[in-house]
Amino acid sequence: MSMVQLPITDASFIVDLIPQKWPFVMVDKLYGFSENEIISGLTIKEENLLYFGNEFTEPGLMENMAQTVAMHKGYTYYLKNEPAPVGYIGAIKKAEIYALPKLGDELRTTVTILHDIMGVTLVKAKIECNQKIIATSEIKTALA
Repeated sequence: MSMVQLPITDASFIVDLIPQKWPFVMVDKLYGFSENEIISGLTIKEENLLYFGNEFTEPGLMENMAQTVAMHKGYTYYLKNEPAPVGYIGAIKKAEIYALPKLGDELRTTVTILHDIMGVTLVKAKIECNQKIIATSEIKTALA
């Protein structure tokens, strides 16, 4: 299996890494990956379902963080040449949103894995836009 060079900006490859499909895709780039961390990107476009009233909404930011978690699992399994398992959000806590991005802004979302035990993963997520942190949260996911 060949290792894909980062960053990955091929939209169809990115969609293959996550369970969500068009038009509900809130990640479009993979900038960085390690065993315990992933950095995704998303450029805010007018056709995005969660873009409304000249802003990318709070649910969009939360979904971007959740899909970045899913992308980590998907890319991990891609590297092992295995199909990724489906996961679910178990809990979101300490979610804070400081600003909403505008059309054309690019999000850079970093997810750091704190614990991964028996299919339950706890992560810390942060979204940066224009060199500022605009959202943070802790997300717990569980494999199906």
